[in-house]
Amino acid sequence: MLYLVPSPIGNLGDITYRAVEILRQADVILCEDTRSSQVLLKHYNIQKPVSPYHQHNEHKVLPHLIEQLASGKTFALLTDAGTPGISDPGFLLVRECNRNNIPIHCLPGATAFVPALVQSGIPSNRFVFEGFLPVKKGRQTMLKQLATEERTIILYESPHRLVKTLLELAAFLAPDRRAAVCRELTKIYEETNNGTLQELGAHYEKHPPKGEIVIIVDGME
Repeated sequence: MLYLVPSPIGNLGDITYRAVEILRQADVILCEDTRSSQVLLKHYNIQKPVSPYHQHNEHKVLPHLIEQLASGKTFALLTDAGTPGISDPGFLLVRECNRNNIPIHCLPGATAFVPALVQSGIPSNRFVFEGFLPVKKGRQTMLKQLATEERTIILYESPHRLVKTLLELAAFLAPDRRAAVCRELTKIYEETNNGTLQELGAHYEKHPPKGEIVIIVDGME
């Protein structure tokens, strides 16, 4: 059996009781980054074998994992922060488990875009999650598509690309389109800044950000 176990996006107290129990019961814990996962595992005194599973090795190790799961082993997949498969490794393994009739359970838990969306003050009844925009190929095509999107748009972004993305969104969508930038959710320096795309771009040009970032953009009226 494969368990997909959401991990806290910052505050270690945000993991569920059930998630801790599953991690303690698993034969092996697959980790996107064994170093960061060990911080969480040590905090909850979970002592289980860990094995790396990330975007650079997932194709290579997939056949072996399926063989082990099919033989009766129980694996828990733990990514750096949030729910596996949401802008994190997990999809390939889940798809292959389905093809081989291996049971899968995804536990409910933390994911960054939900609290960002709810506290942004931008309509949350209809939204589209796009994850990270393409860095190069396909970026302008995606921006053109988002320009006519009527639902609220949710994006993830890295600190060093935030200003570029905000200003490109302002150019393709509209400079006065409402948006919110949520940074370091659940952590000590958590903040949410609201404004237009142009205003937010200018703000972060003067105040370079750090940490994990979610961008919420109002849909086209």
